[in-house]
Amino acid sequence: MIKELHQKLINKEITVTKLISDYFNRIKNQDKELNAFINLNEEQAFKKAQEIDEKIRRGEEIGLLGGIPYAVKDNILVKGLKTTAASKILENYIASYNATVIDKLEKEGAIIMGKTNLDEFAMGSSTENSAFFVTKNPYDLSRVPGGSSGGSAVAVKSEMSVFALGSDTGGSIRQPAAFCGIVGFKPSYGAVSRYGLIAMASSLDVIGPFATSVEDVEIIFHTIKGKDLKDATSHEVPDFTNQEIRLENCTIGIPKEFFVKGLDDEIKNKIEEVINKIKNYSLIKEVSLPQTTSALPCYYIIMPAEVSSNLARYDGIRYSPNPKFQIPNSNLNLHDLYFQTRGQGFGQEVRRRIILGTYVLSKGYYDAYYKKAQKVRRLIVNEFQEVFKEVDFLITPTTPTPPFKIGEKSSDPLAMYLSDIFTVSSNISGVPAINIPIGLTKDNLPIGMQIIGPYNSDLKLLAFAKLIEQILV
Repeated sequence: MIKELHQKLINKEITVTKLISDYFNRIKNQDKELNAFINLNEEQAFKKAQEIDEKIRRGEEIGLLGGIPYAVKDNILVKGLKTTAASKILENYIASYNATVIDKLEKEGAIIMGKTNLDEFAMGSSTENSAFFVTKNPYDLSRVPGGSSGGSAVAVKSEMSVFALGSDTGGSIRQPAAFCGIVGFKPSYGAVSRYGLIAMASSLDVIGPFATSVEDVEIIFHTIKGKDLKDATSHEVPDFTNQEIRLENCTIGIPKEFFVKGLDDEIKNKIEEVINKIKNYSLIKEVSLPQTTSALPCYYIIMPAEVSSNLARYDGIRYSPNPKFQIPNSNLNLHDLYFQTRGQGFGQEVRRRIILGTYVLSKGYYDAYYKKAQKVRRLIVNEFQEVFKEVDFLITPTTPTPPFKIGEKSSDPLAMYLSDIFTVSSNISGVPAINIPIGLTKDNLPIGMQIIGPYNSDLKLLAFAKLIEQILV
C-alpha cells in the first residue's frame, strides 16, 4: 500500500491534504465504535500535509513515506502530544521530546494521525486494561483486539492509518496483529532504538511496526532500525541484500512444543495447511525446544521485576501530578502522598505486577525466583542458538485461540497470561518474530501464524515472510 500511495502522490493523482482528510474522516466515522485512538493530531497533521503538497508542487523529491499517515501507540513519546500510556497517573503528561523512531519517521515525512490505546503501561493481552476505554476488534465488536498494542492493530485493520507503531514485551505486537488479521513484526532486541519508549521491562521491550503487508512492514523497519547513541542496547542490523532468499534453499523448523494440547483446532489445522504448501518448496523438519515450556513462568518473573523498578519514578510529583494530592495543599506527608497517588493512579493489573516484581526482588526471594529465572533465560537463549544451526526459520502459532470475548478472561489473570504462551520465548531470547495472517475460522475470526528467525536476521526474516505471503495468495 505504501508504494502505491507514494506513486499516486508524486503523480499528483491525489494530494497529501486530501489523503490525510480521508483518513481523519474514517477515524471520525469508525472510531466511536472501535476506540482505537486516545487522542488525535489533526492540526499538526494538516500543517505537515500542506508542506509536503507544496514540495510536490515545486517538483521536489519526497521520501517513500512522505505524506503517509500513521498511528503511534501511546507509550511512545511524540513532542507536544499527550503521552498517557493509557494510565491515569500520566493522564495530563505532554511529551517534551520525540522518541528516536518518531524523529526517523518525521525525517522521511510520515504524518502522525494520533496516539492509540493500549493496556495500561503495556501490561495486558486484550487492551481491556486501559484506564480510559476498551478497544474493540473490527471483526467482531464483542471481542478483544489483543494487546497490549490493540489500538495500533485496530487503526491499521480499519484503514484509519496506513501503518502503526507498537511495542512488544511478550507478544504485544504479534498477538494483536493475529487477532486483527494484519502483519505485526517484533524486531531483534536492540535492532530499533527504545529511546522515548515508556519503559515496561527494559531487557524485553522492542518497538515494531504494524501494516497490511510484509512489504510495508519492511519499508517501515528500514526507516526505524539501527544504532542510536541515546540507547546503549541498540545496534546496527546486518544487511542480507546480497543474499537471495529462496524457499528452495530454506530449512523450516516446526517446534513440537508449540503444537500441544490447548491449541485451538482451527488454528492448528490452518497452520498445517500452510506447512503443507511450504513443503512443495522447502525442507520441513520437526525440532524440539524443551526449555520454551518454561518461557512463560520465566517471563512472569523477569518482567514484573523490571516493571517494579521502571515504574518507581511515577510518584505523583513528577510527570503528571494530581492537584488533589499535592503536599503544599494538603496535610499529607510524603509517605501518604506516594500511597494515595500510586494507589489511585495505577490500575489493578499494574499494581499486581509491581507487587509481584517487588516480591521476587526482595531479600530471601531474589535467589529463589529472579536469579533462577535469569538462569532459565540463558538456557532458552542457548536452545534457540542451537536449533538455528539446524534450521533457517521456525513456524509456530501466534496465539493459542482466536480473539476471545471482551470480559471473558479479565477476572482470571492466569488465563489472560496464557494468551502470550507462543510469543514470550522470542522476547526472552531476543530473536525477531513476525505474525502474518493466514485465514479465518468458521466464525470469520482471523488466524495468525508466527515465523521466528535467528537473532539479528531481521531483514532475512522479512524477505522469507514475503515469500510465504506470496504462496498464500
